[in-house]
Amino acid sequence: MGHAHDYATAIMHRGRVPMEPVDFVPDWADRPRKAKFHPGAETLPLPEPEPEPDPEASTGPLRGFTLPLLSGMLLDSYGLTGRRLGIQANTDLAALPHYPQANWSRGTASGGGLYPVAVHWAAGPGGPLTPGVYHYAPHQHGMRRLLAGDVTGDIRDALGADAPAHASGAAQYLILSVKYWQNSFKYNSFSFHAVSMDVGTVLQTWRLWAREHGLRIAPVLWFDEERLARLLGVDHREEGVFAVVPLEWADDRTTTDAGPALSSPSPAPAPVPAAVRHRDLERSRRVLAFETLHRIHEATLGRAADRPEPGALDAAAARPPRGTAPVPLPAPATAPTGVHAALRARRSSFGRFDASRPVGPEQLAAVLADCARAAVGSEAERPQGPGLTSLYVFVNHVDGVAPGAYAYDPAARTLRLVVPGPPGPFLQRSYFLSNYNLEQAGAVIVPTVRATAVLDAVGDRGYRLVGAAVGAVAQTFYTSAAAHGLGAGVALGFDTISHIEELGLTGTDEAPLLIMLLGHERPRPADFRHEIA
Repeated sequence: MGHAHDYATAIMHRGRVPMEPVDFVPDWADRPRKAKFHPGAETLPLPEPEPEPDPEASTGPLRGFTLPLLSGMLLDSYGLTGRRLGIQANTDLAALPHYPQANWSRGTASGGGLYPVAVHWAAGPGGPLTPGVYHYAPHQHGMRRLLAGDVTGDIRDALGADAPAHASGAAQYLILSVKYWQNSFKYNSFSFHAVSMDVGTVLQTWRLWAREHGLRIAPVLWFDEERLARLLGVDHREEGVFAVVPLEWADDRTTTDAGPALSSPSPAPAPVPAAVRHRDLERSRRVLAFETLHRIHEATLGRAADRPEPGALDAAAARPPRGTAPVPLPAPATAPTGVHAALRARRSSFGRFDASRPVGPEQLAAVLADCARAAVGSEAERPQGPGLTSLYVFVNHVDGVAPGAYAYDPAARTLRLVVPGPPGPFLQRSYFLSNYNLEQAGAVIVPTVRATAVLDAVGDRGYRLVGAAVGAVAQTFYTSAAAHGLGAGVALGFDTISHIEELGLTGTDEAPLLIMLLGHERPRPADFRHEIA
């Protein structure tokens, strides 16, 4: 067993055995920037996004991305779309009115609201920009040019000879990396677990968004990570490269800022490997290193030669639902809004749940069905293969469903009773923080993954897949809840072992890695109308 098994065990037990360093206190005055900064790099503004697709119209065959479509996907996922200043119960409320500490809303969720994922675009020939490497600047909603020249050949080499056909044949790639200090300054050794989920939330936002536009997002997680880190001009020990996303591009050879896009074949690799010229400038005067974080990063470094065989994850698939006395759920409610509107409305409810308004069973059915379909869509997962996640539901206030803990059976659309009785006291007792009263939520959904089975099946790199899979469920949960007009919140501050014991999972390899709160919010909340300010 590799180090990833040890890290997974430490994460599961951290509610009872604190992870080192136990006396760590974040230095908020010396915190890093909320996004990368490349002095001297030119930023190219992205165009207005294309209008939302008509849900009544057929999308037709896949037509590929265009620059306006890519602009819309980036804006709806990681772009700043509004300011959060509503009255709520989170601990950072007092700082929010001060502009330097302002919390800007985004369509994608992030642990602690830190948003450490960096999005790079390796633009190749035949696209709308001069070939090169660009960094998406979320605060400007633009592409910051870091290198001019076609490097897609380097990317294909890093992906390896056995890369999926859609990846090896692409000329445009999005690359997701994580600068660990943007998260570890607050979460230290726990940060690797959190950022793995953050990568999953971004990928799932893109998958939901692209699907609505008739497009496909299929990330690649196994590649020569050190080579891509050199290309991006980062120290691979300080910044992990988590995913490469090939883009199917429309035949759009428009002229942009620097003349026509190149259409010649990729040149032969240069003797000296390409690397970006503009480097990120750190704001923090003191950057700390954490041994646990370093070890799990090194253990999960990607290598194309380690790519798992098709079907390798079948042995780690979710187990059949447990429980007895099936409670049938009605047909899922139809969402009144599309993905774009749901992403703009997405937020964490932070203490605003109202138990006097039960959740409708058709709403719960819709959210559960959406979450059950969530997947990373990586090359390690077969398109029609079994899923990695199971869903458990603690029902507090749902019309027609007795309080209790249930296992969700997506095939039969039923809840199977695991523990009878109101779960509110247990939920609140096993939660560390003070920003939610869990009993006020209509239901608390708990996704589980057979984490050790995934690691056994595909190696230590699989820990990143475990985190991404749970992150994908969390992002689907947020988006589905917003689409159905419900409040939502996702939390990692709970006693995992207590949940394992409560759900009867002791002795199994199912690991609850987060909890997701669903319910109606109190009416007429005090809020800041940023759109008219």
